Amino acid sequence: MKQHIDTAPIWESYRQDCECPLCLLYAKVEAGNVDYFLGESVMEPSQRIEVNKKGFCADHFKLMYDAGNRLGLALMTHTYMKESMKTLKENAQRARDAAAAEAGKPIFKRFGGSKGAGLSEVAGELTKLQNTCLMCERINESMERYMYTVLYMYKHEPEFPKLFAESKGMCLRHYAQALEMAPKHLSGEPLKSFVDALTDIEMKSFERLEGEIEWFTNKFDYRNQDKPWGNSRDAVKRSVNKLGHQVVNED
Repeated sequence: MKQHIDTAPIWESYRQDCECPLCLLYAKVEAGNVDYFLGESVMEPSQRIEVNKKGFCADHFKLMYDAGNRLGLALMTHTYMKESMKTLKENAQRARDAAAAEAGKPIFKRFGGSKGAGLSEVAGELTKLQNTCLMCERINESMERYMYTVLYMYKHEPEFPKLFAESKGMCLRHYAQALEMAPKHLSGEPLKSFVDALTDIEMKSFERLEGEIEWFTNKFDYRNQDKPWGNSRDAVKRSVNKLGHQVVNED
């Protein structure tokens, strides 16, 4: 069986014993992006411009901080902060103007749905500033390509549907993404076959995990102390990740 550079990561991840092969790929893509933004991108003007414009979300700022390259992070954060200060300066003036306008309203106009609307608009712009993340954008683009490859392989790689059926499904986030993308890239019988297989796998996976996490809780009953754990020792971690897309780091 000949593997293409685009399909090899999918084959590799689906051969792992995990609750979501796409989450394995996500972790690798995310780690690669952390290295990239703390490394070569620091000296690339075009990337610095993008960072200055979009910044990073709290999760990815933390990942980069935890990576230990404080100089690389400091260089990016400095220029991003300088760019953000331009927006903050304009925003601060608008906030003062909105507060003055609100304070100057007659008493009978200080109530109702429009109360504080000007300040709420200014606050909304600040919230929007915090909700952009260049790394999230890059990772999401990579994951969309991986999901497309899964759909392509299901239709065109004769051995993949069997491996797919033997997997443990996906986390809820990637499960939803697969259902959303499937009709865009598959049609007719391949679409029906893929969705039937995916939904069957997902339901069986959740039923299994539900039983494992229930047994985990039952093991704390003294009457079950001497009974075997089975597969339930790490059921909490696997269940949380299944529901929330790699909420807990894998050991």
